[in-house]
Amino acid sequence: MKEFWSKHQRVILAAAAVVIVMAGGLAAWLLLRGEDPVREVTSAWPDAEAERAVDKPAEPPVWPLTGLPAPGADAPANLRIVSVKIENSPEARPQSGLQAADVVYESITEGGITRFNAMYHSQVPAEMIGPVRSARLSDTDIVPQYSAVFAFSGASGQVNSAVRAAGIENLSQDVGVTYGYTRVSFRSAPHNLYLDLAKIREEAARRGMASKQEITPLAFERRAAEATPTISAVDIPFSPANRVRWTYDAQNDVYLRENNGRVHADAITDTQISTKNVVVMWAAMTAAGKRDVTGSQTYDIALVGSNRVTVFRNGQKLDGTWEATADKPPVFKATDGTQIRLAPGNTWIQVVPTNVNITMQ
Repeated sequence: MKEFWSKHQRVILAAAAVVIVMAGGLAAWLLLRGEDPVREVTSAWPDAEAERAVDKPAEPPVWPLTGLPAPGADAPANLRIVSVKIENSPEARPQSGLQAADVVYESITEGGITRFNAMYHSQVPAEMIGPVRSARLSDTDIVPQYSAVFAFSGASGQVNSAVRAAGIENLSQDVGVTYGYTRVSFRSAPHNLYLDLAKIREEAARRGMASKQEITPLAFERRAAEATPTISAVDIPFSPANRVRWTYDAQNDVYLRENNGRVHADAITDTQISTKNVVVMWAAMTAAGKRDVTGSQTYDIALVGSNRVTVFRNGQKLDGTWEATADKPPVFKATDGTQIRLAPGNTWIQVVPTNVNITMQ
């Protein structure tokens, strides 16, 4: 047995020697060819005490009332909103600056005509806005929901009292503001009062009003809708004196406005008014105050609370309810309770009485 292991060991040693010689020969051959022999490279893994975390990239800034990108990291997305009351009688058309508003409310006034409350935030019109006209009771619900400063011209004693009671920061001619307002020569009174948005912001600052604010953003759906458009037009009969049609332009994914069967244009852009979202809000309306000299009645429109809503965006119709508090813009909810989100861009809110029926194509 001893002799066996001795022979076995000699065989192993001889084989090892052969391997060493061959390895040496290979190394020598590689050196002769100018190549380094292959060496084993080892590296110890570092001790990990915690999982490595990567910070989430910062969300790009967006305008809260449109959901569109705000230019640069220091964009003034918290700039104070300016609410402007704009006329919509036939003598006022085409108005100037409606296309630049982020949100426009349209509601009925006396005589069956409508009037606009336009919220300016992300854009400054290239020219003056107007015609600027008198406030209504519904504005005392709308303006505080956006924490805006309010520019208008004239109001009844009842409305002025309601504006004061609502704590609205008033930039109207009723409180003596003249800077920023101009009477234009191309229209006759009372349809000729126009407003410079930059100057009215200066006047607000001069009066000690905040130039920035915390803004509750509207809810937007960032992704483009993939569904096939199903609604090509919606007709909204505010009254026999004011019928509005929005026609969906699928190529540009916008709704185009007509007023009483005619193209409704913006005098600044010289193009038809368009919007990404048409929101029809039904609201309770009650007679308010005395009738005017023509026998027309003004209304108190309940825009705090809840009621029916239909949202039109991307050629789609979404039914549900709107809900609004005294200090926040309305939220739109589908019948299943989920939030209805708007398409990024401007929004026109059409406030109609609860007994009005809209028609669609």
